[in-house]
Amino acid sequence: MGRALPHPPEGEGVPTGGARLTLQSRLMLTVFSIVAGILLVVSIVTGVMLNNVLNSQVDNRVQDASRSLRSDFGITMLDGTASEQLDRSHAPPGTLLVISSPFTGTTGAIVTGDFERRTLSEAQIERVVEATANAPGELTTVSLPGAGTFRVAALKTVDSQETVGAFGMTTASENATLRTMLWAIGFATIGGMMLLGIATSGVIRSGLRPLRDIAQTATRVSRQRLDQGDVSIPERVPPEQSDPCTEVGQVGSSLNTLLDHVEESLSARQRNEETMRRFVADASHELRTPLASIRGYSELSLRDRALTDSSRQSLQRIEAQSQRMTGLVEDLLLLARLDEGTDIVYDMVDLTQLVLDAVADQAMAGMEHDWGADVGEEHVFVAGDRARLTQVITNLLANARTHTPEGTEVTVSLRTEGDGSATRAIVDVHDTGPGIAPALQKTLFTRFARGDTSRARKTGGSGLGLSIAKALVEAHHGTISVASEPGSTTFTVVLPAKPASAG
Repeated sequence: MGRALPHPPEGEGVPTGGARLTLQSRLMLTVFSIVAGILLVVSIVTGVMLNNVLNSQVDNRVQDASRSLRSDFGITMLDGTASEQLDRSHAPPGTLLVISSPFTGTTGAIVTGDFERRTLSEAQIERVVEATANAPGELTTVSLPGAGTFRVAALKTVDSQETVGAFGMTTASENATLRTMLWAIGFATIGGMMLLGIATSGVIRSGLRPLRDIAQTATRVSRQRLDQGDVSIPERVPPEQSDPCTEVGQVGSSLNTLLDHVEESLSARQRNEETMRRFVADASHELRTPLASIRGYSELSLRDRALTDSSRQSLQRIEAQSQRMTGLVEDLLLLARLDEGTDIVYDMVDLTQLVLDAVADQAMAGMEHDWGADVGEEHVFVAGDRARLTQVITNLLANARTHTPEGTEVTVSLRTEGDGSATRAIVDVHDTGPGIAPALQKTLFTRFARGDTSRARKTGGSGLGLSIAKALVEAHHGTISVASEPGSTTFTVVLPAKPASAG
């Protein structure tokens, strides 16, 4: 329909492709990521180093116990089972022994925590033998289901260095120590991150508070009406937040400087507008007298029967142009007075009767059009200037008559919306003409806007009719808008109304 797009609600931003983090969130996320990465690396390095130290301690114990075991039994280790050997050597809890003897075969056992000897199963023995075979001459870690984790090494005899089995010791205490340390590191890391979050949030929030205050100042300024009238911008960033020695202070100082320049520019604009408005009003007022004289002398001269046809035609053209010039001057004078807030005399106006009279007048002036009115049965009253409201409706009807072809239907409808003090009178002037170009609709109510490119003009015009209608409607605290497409154009006037019973 060519309507202007509505502005987004105040406080809402333009939609973006995705949610954006605030500066505070980005700073906290960056600090958290860096510190968490550092703590994670420290925890991993600490865990690896601690594990190596504990394994080294276990390896020393295994090697010492292995040398002691070989020294005690020597070749006689081949006599008896692993359980008997462990019992004979009074091995401490957690000791593992696997021996291969021609007399008893391959046997294995471990010393439990209560100094009992527990025989290993064939699967457990095979796992130990396989682990030592894959790491000859080195200690390796083997995990036995149901028994725990052990550091084991191949067991050799003292004299022949022949491999006769495997010997190892449990890593249960070292694993418990490592788990305890890792839990301690984890809890310390979590606590440190929580403390870091609280401290970082407080510091960043405190540091960004002046920036938020500056943003709020800018927001308050952006909500001011700066497009018309004598504009003053009292909002400024406080001195403590505009110190140019700090980064945030530089932003505050720059904003204050910008606001000073804007205020000065708006004041200069207002002075220029007032000067131009006075000039237009004075010039229009002064031009009325000579134009009236020109028109009067031309009318008087036309009464002379001795005039030639060419002289009479010239005088008629002078009279017509003086009338057109008088209308333009009157329009400019009216706009100047409306800009100054004058020329409106408020009274209770019967808008229903006003619309009916205006339609009847236009029906007589434009009999080639099809005119209609839909005003309802109940009369609608508004507080306003009857002459000026008549001028608004007449301008809209004349605009429809002038810019549409013969046979066009022009309908004026009147209705009310709302209740009580919020009641509004709505006048729609609708025609079935060719419509208004979308590009022209944006500037249709500006002064000297011409519709030559969108509608066939029959008579000349000043381009001030719709701008005057808009100024008169706004002077009555109302609004005027247009919606147009080929075959349908509607001008809508909304005015504060008063119920007929209150009239």
